[in-house]
Amino acid sequence: MITEADFFNAMADETRRRILALLSAHGELCVCELHVALDIQQPKVSRHLSVLRDLDILSMRRAGTWIFYRLNPQLPTWCSSVLTLMKPVWNGNSLCQEDTARLLFMENRPMRCCA
Repeated sequence: MITEADFFNAMADETRRRILALLSAHGELCVCELHVALDIQQPKVSRHLSVLRDLDILSMRRAGTWIFYRLNPQLPTWCSSVLTLMKPVWNGNSLCQEDTARLLFMENRPMRCCA
């Protein structure tokens, strides 16, 4: 079970907040989509995803060689409430808006880059 300290320590990192913002807004995304949207190196994205997954904030599924992430549907209610309260903040954040624009204009979408 995630603790308050672990949750907010994870949220203290800007890249992890950006990942959570994208997943909150777009549901399930693959690593390659997050890599393009965040405009950072794939190993760095994977490292942050690993932190969030290890805390059970995210769940993942494999489809062949591809890995898809989403918010863990079993998150405690208080965690889900915090993420829901953050949506308007993220919607008004210029960096999050840029992330969303890169995601939406990504080549091979909506066909899925990793289908």
